Amino acid sequence: MAASSTTKIAWRLQEFEAHFSSISCLALGKSSGRLLATGGEDCRVNIWAVSKANCIMSLTGHKNPVECIHFNVSEEQVVAGSQSGSIRVWDLEAAKILRTLMGHKANITSLGFHPFGDFLASSSMDTNIKVGVFSCGHTQAVRSLAFSPDGKWLASASDDCTVKLWDLAQGKTITEFKSHTAPVNIIQFHPNEYLLASGSSDRTIKLWDLEKFTMIGSLEGDTTPVRCICFSPDGSCLYSGATDSLRVFGWEPDRCFDAVSVGWGKVSDVAICNQQLIGVSHQLSNVSSYVVDLKRVKKSGGAVIQGIIQDNQPLTEPKKDPKGAALRKNYERPTTTWSSAGRLHSRGEGGAYGHFRCEASVSSSCGHGILQSPRLHPRSHPAPVTTAKSKPQLKIISSARNEPIGLNVADFLPVSSSPNHRSGALSDEEALTQMKKGHETMCVMLSSRLKNLQTVRGVWTRDGIKIALDTAISMSDPSIVVDILNIINPQSLWKLDVCMTVLPQLDKLLQSKYESYIQTGCTSLKLVMKHFWTLISDTLKATPSVGVDITREERHQKCRVCCKQLKNLSNIVKNKATQVGRHGSTFKELQLLMAPLDDSP
Repeated sequence: MAASSTTKIAWRLQEFEAHFSSISCLALGKSSGRLLATGGEDCRVNIWAVSKANCIMSLTGHKNPVECIHFNVSEEQVVAGSQSGSIRVWDLEAAKILRTLMGHKANITSLGFHPFGDFLASSSMDTNIKVGVFSCGHTQAVRSLAFSPDGKWLASASDDCTVKLWDLAQGKTITEFKSHTAPVNIIQFHPNEYLLASGSSDRTIKLWDLEKFTMIGSLEGDTTPVRCICFSPDGSCLYSGATDSLRVFGWEPDRCFDAVSVGWGKVSDVAICNQQLIGVSHQLSNVSSYVVDLKRVKKSGGAVIQGIIQDNQPLTEPKKDPKGAALRKNYERPTTTWSSAGRLHSRGEGGAYGHFRCEASVSSSCGHGILQSPRLHPRSHPAPVTTAKSKPQLKIISSARNEPIGLNVADFLPVSSSPNHRSGALSDEEALTQMKKGHETMCVMLSSRLKNLQTVRGVWTRDGIKIALDTAISMSDPSIVVDILNIINPQSLWKLDVCMTVLPQLDKLLQSKYESYIQTGCTSLKLVMKHFWTLISDTLKATPSVGVDITREERHQKCRVCCKQLKNLSNIVKNKATQVGRHGSTFKELQLLMAPLDDSP
């Protein structure tokens, strides 16, 4: 299908090391498709910009490996669940924990933010689902949760091969779908219509009509379990991600529009951005991102899956209402915003799910567990009215804002001595004058840095990486060294010669006052220990050869120099490991990695 074109449709965007230990989960921001969160066995949540290998921020707080992660709709918050069952929510603008939620007794398997209200849903290996203060269960682990676009329903998918639909206001099960023959891995609501899709390890995607509560389609063709599904923004087709491949499906009748070989392995999440589908996968401590050009993917035509119509035959359009109406009802977004009486809040490690305004508690046996729900009330203050076709209003940070996020400009300006300005206030003209003072100096510095980088790039192209690094170091500008290291680190361009050149520079980076310098220095040192320590150690311990072996002697000399430099750095790492906070934790990990140096000759 898609392979007939000579123009590349899908490609790997990048691969980089995201954690010091194995990655256990990751998630894309669905609104932008450009933000990535990763969770690892190192108990951290790292935030990345897709297509860039530099970590935006590293969030700490969990004391057990992170098992599940999810962005809210505006991508201003991220929630992560751990192996112990605890859940933490971070504010990404302030880079701080908003709340800690306890209650599950086993690994968190899925998380979801309500599209309008200030609460979330979570599921666990303990077979329970929790929303605010109520919970329900399947007979086996719940793998996926999704809120309906209007915020009234919650769908859950489980290893017990079922999909359940819950009414949040009534606190009871609406229906249960049982057509899958293997664990259900993922579910997603249609963006507009009363339609739900579920992907399973039985290699099928089922489509459920949420008016009649019947299955209206079974999409087949994947040769491995369905791992991700995603409706197109207009809801006209469904993208299915399986091992190494992407398929594009239509329904009524069921048909496959296109199949694309992507090579992304066991893809973990997908999102759509600017006519591109972004897919991410992970293996051990590495993350890989992939791009599929949706402009070159077929989203119409194709063959009916059961073989009724072939590719070279015309496709009969599905029957529609004589008046041209949609096949089924569309969601109506609420005219008021559902919310808790107060925001979910943290109680430290003993924190529980947030409290909701509640008149009555409804409990209903659902066969697989109990759902106990407070009745949710709309906020008393009026909210903007949205039509059925409009999207909920998201918080937008204007590019013309006159203050940086999280900073008070006045804190960085001198107090005015003018009698016309009380309490240190400055006029706009005075404030601009103060800010412009350092502007020219900054421009000169950045211009010089750019010129130096262009010089290093020219040397690299002509003479190779080793000479380019020597040139960068001779410029006596640590920022240039950091820039070069940030290029070679993700691409594994290290060699023993490069180690000899870089290791003396890491001394300065590890003790720098700049966080980015420290982070780059730690990453570089980790790569050296991970890829070269065994070679260095074995070379130094080897029995001297008989006769003259110049190559061996040169390698032995290089390894001896590197070992000496690493021992010096080990002392710095040990001192830094006594610090508290994120950097102290990073240096503790490096200290463990460098422990073999204590036994080296």
